[in-house]
Amino acid sequence: MTRTKIALISLAMAAFALPALAQDAPNVDCDNAQTQMEMNYCAEQDYDDADAALNKAYKAAMASQKKMDADIEESMGADSTGAAAALKKAQRAWIDYRDGQCEGVGFQARGGTMEPMLMMGCKAELSRARAKELNELAKGMEN
Repeated sequence: MTRTKIALISLAMAAFALPALAQDAPNVDCDNAQTQMEMNYCAEQDYDDADAALNKAYKAAMASQKKMDADIEESMGADSTGAAAALKKAQRAWIDYRDGQCEGVGFQARGGTMEPMLMMGCKAELSRARAKELNELAKGMEN
């Protein structure tokens, strides 16, 4: 059998195993994760929660920036607006930064079973910090 066929068969077998792993995952106690697989799963759940908070904060900040643009346009004209566009530009740059930074963190365990946990932990931490920044931006001058 050629290496290509072996690789394809191995890949197919792994793909069929993933649903079985996903069914077991909800039974993981993330406060008491014991195996690396459990720790990786819990790190991913933590990141998913942080990402959901980040998305909520981004929507609030964007709504705030759009309102600011509307207020500025009314008083100063359309040439003075751009808050929403600036936020969009900043968020895209931040996502690139986060992903690159966390990929770098993952290199501490490159190729090992701990790599996903390190990367997800990094993404969760940075996402929580960014959500805080965005929530502050959404509040504007109220702070």
